[in-house]
Amino acid sequence: MPRHHKRSLRTRALLALAVLAAALTIALTVPVRLGLDLSGGTQIVLETRPTPSAGISREATDRTVEVLRGRIDALGLAEPTLVRSGDHRIIVELPGVQDPSKAADVLGRTAQLTIHAVQGRADTDAPAADPAAERVLPDESGQPLRLKAAALRGDGVKGAAARFDPRNGTGWHITVDFTGQGSAQWAEITGEAACRPVGDTGRRIAIVLDDTIISSPGIDPSVACGAGIGGGATRITGSFSDTEARDLALLISGGALPVPVEIIEQRVIGPTLGAAAVTAAAWAAAIGTALTALFVIAVYRLMGLLAALALTCHGLISYAALAALGATLTLPGLAGFVLTIGMAVDANVLVLERAREDFAARTRPTARSALTAGFRGALSAIADSNITTLIAAALLFALASGPVRGFGVTLGIGVLASMISTLLITRVLADYAASRSSVHRRPRITGIADTGWTRDRLLRRNPHLMRRPRRWLAVSAALLVAAASGILVRGLDLGIEFSGGRLIEYATSRSVDPEDARTALAETGFPRTLVQASGDNELTVRAEHLTNAQTATVTETITRLGGDAQKIRDELVGPTLGEELRRNALIALGLALAAQLAYLTFRFRWRFATAAVAALAHDVLILVGVFAWLGKPVDGIFLAALLTVIGYSVNDSVVLFDRIRELLARNRTAPLPLTANRAILHTLPRTVNTGMGAALVLTALAVLAEDTLTDFALALLIGLAIGTYSSVFTATPTALALHPTPRPRTRAAGRHKPGATERHGPAVTGAPLPR
Repeated sequence: MPRHHKRSLRTRALLALAVLAAALTIALTVPVRLGLDLSGGTQIVLETRPTPSAGISREATDRTVEVLRGRIDALGLAEPTLVRSGDHRIIVELPGVQDPSKAADVLGRTAQLTIHAVQGRADTDAPAADPAAERVLPDESGQPLRLKAAALRGDGVKGAAARFDPRNGTGWHITVDFTGQGSAQWAEITGEAACRPVGDTGRRIAIVLDDTIISSPGIDPSVACGAGIGGGATRITGSFSDTEARDLALLISGGALPVPVEIIEQRVIGPTLGAAAVTAAAWAAAIGTALTALFVIAVYRLMGLLAALALTCHGLISYAALAALGATLTLPGLAGFVLTIGMAVDANVLVLERAREDFAARTRPTARSALTAGFRGALSAIADSNITTLIAAALLFALASGPVRGFGVTLGIGVLASMISTLLITRVLADYAASRSSVHRRPRITGIADTGWTRDRLLRRNPHLMRRPRRWLAVSAALLVAAASGILVRGLDLGIEFSGGRLIEYATSRSVDPEDARTALAETGFPRTLVQASGDNELTVRAEHLTNAQTATVTETITRLGGDAQKIRDELVGPTLGEELRRNALIALGLALAAQLAYLTFRFRWRFATAAVAALAHDVLILVGVFAWLGKPVDGIFLAALLTVIGYSVNDSVVLFDRIRELLARNRTAPLPLTANRAILHTLPRTVNTGMGAALVLTALAVLAEDTLTDFALALLIGLAIGTYSSVFTATPTALALHPTPRPRTRAAGRHKPGATERHGPAVTGAPLPR
């Protein structure tokens, strides 16, 4: 081996060892926070209170739910469950928080935000002021201040953010944005404060949250008396550290609740998924992963074994990253993890298939040279597919919330871990193995010295799949019509997360295992109920809208299990995925698709980018239609599967288009249908092998897991099949249809010779794959 190759291998090996050592240390010392569906947490019941300017209404409570959700997300308590109960109560469930007092402290400062003009210092000997006209509160240093009645409330604040300005010497500061009415009120209050004399208490305003002054900044001397600060925004400066600035911005924006809230109850609750479901899922994942590893080893022999080891390292790195970042792992998060495992398998298969091609094309090949060419040839496809996925993950994390945001977190972490495991760890292991003399003498044990069963059959038959691309588009159109018919005829069976439902809480005379209650209710005809232990001998049952007769059946079932069962609470609850959360998720998804379209347009041609997004929409609509025809619930689990299918669809199309781009660079005069067909035949072995690996994991999950996870696995299996089909028979024909057809060259009418043969463009014929 050349000396520079040895140095390069040694450097990569040391870097890989450092990454694995750090990941192992974190995995052994830092636990991963499990979500509410896996481990339970703390439940807090809040009650909204009326104010002189706002009464209690369902709309005000719904708005309060969304503001609280944003505040809890910003505080790092990822993926909370918030639901309106009745018209004026909010149930907050915080995953992984087992100390109710700690959770109450998190929410205890989320009441009404008010802004006051400072009248001056308060005299402790003076009689108490009229609370309707004046308040006395201590400022940040403890000095009591007299405050005028609130001139601006939280509903006038649009948001706040911490900023750093190194140019003007202000350092960290907070920018506050106001609504239209809030801007006018802010100008009035600052204009009044600017009329007071300069002093340690003059020309100041007080920002009050929950009867506590969180900031009392002075008005800049440049602001004239009565003029105030307009423009819809302001800036609070001071000697803030970055943490202080962020905390203050968080309190200002998070405290802008439409109505005050009060904590009336707090308790520890159990997980929504039972231990049996989690155990079944773990066994299914382990068996499926083992089967996938065996399949990869059977196909690629020694290199397959090394790829399986790299996949194990991928899992370790992903777990350590989740733990280090303090992310909360829930079922939607696990969906993102499943997708990244598939992408890691795909990246390894891409490398090994390219190595097989190089080995077959060389006159005197070696395993090491073929592997080097394989990593080099697969790099662009791996990079493009991972970057498009990272773009989506980043936007989902930045703009969405709740389970969609959690999916973005685990997806982003898994993609980065996939790139590390493939481009670093797999390469180190493969280079080391290929440089051994025993392997050099027996290249067939590497698994890249033969082309494989799928490629051999393609070489023999050499089908021309893109001879008539519009026929494939007609098939895709028929599938879309069938899917849309299911949505129109059967409708979507929206789960409780989207539609809301009924919450019933029971107190029983003896303890009831929630898993037994779930099983009994499923046998009685309620398979989609959520059952949680909410205290000693207490159970909470959350189901879709139940009639009184159905409620009586549920009560009889609980009574049979727990003896005397008394209802503590029986209320209608709103959707967990509220309107604003759904809107934000759709906005984030739309922007993610637009960003992916822009990136793919930059990396490919706009026609290929449009075709990839069209295939993605095709896959989403068909999956939704299939679930409509099957009568399966469209719930949070389905949402996680849908996001996974979107990621898989884009990844599959990018790999194929990357090969088309490569072939076009080699021969720009070749007809695009012929080039596309060659690209399909080149990448089909990778598609088959990757799909088989993912199908083994999902089939194990569908067979061994519980009902909820079975639907999740079913959705992913359907998405896997549709995504594989669409990348070849929807995305590619769409790109060909968008590509302008060159007109045949003809002789001028006056110069046309009788009997002369007109020359047309090159015929679209099949061509053998290069050996």
